[in-house]
Amino acid sequence: MSGKESVRFVEKPWGHEVIWAHTPLYVGKILHIKAGQALSVQYHEQKDETIYLLSGEMIYRVGEVGGSELKEISLKAGESFRNEPGTVHQMEAVTDCDVLEASTPHLDDVVRLKDRYGREGTSAP
Repeated sequence: MSGKESVRFVEKPWGHEVIWAHTPLYVGKILHIKAGQALSVQYHEQKDETIYLLSGEMIYRVGEVGGSELKEISLKAGESFRNEPGTVHQMEAVTDCDVLEASTPHLDDVVRLKDRYGREGTSAP
């Protein structure tokens, strides 16, 4: 049904996320990543996502499952990157960053390979 939606604010060890849309077809989020902080080295089995860097500068690491090394890509405000399922990726903020994420609705589909905050192998926030 069309109408006003509730917005969820979720604290994260690297900053926070705002889930502003969550439907059976898609999810919209804003991720705020504090300077010097990083998300997990992770991949998704089903989730397909595209990020757009609204503000800041980040190092985006990307590779394939089972690959030996992640390629580093510098992203600046106004740039975008798509992750298809199975793409290993990590975001690390050089400066405070605000990231717009549009994805399929698989919020719990996270396989963490490495994590600064001790969350490896989980899909817990």
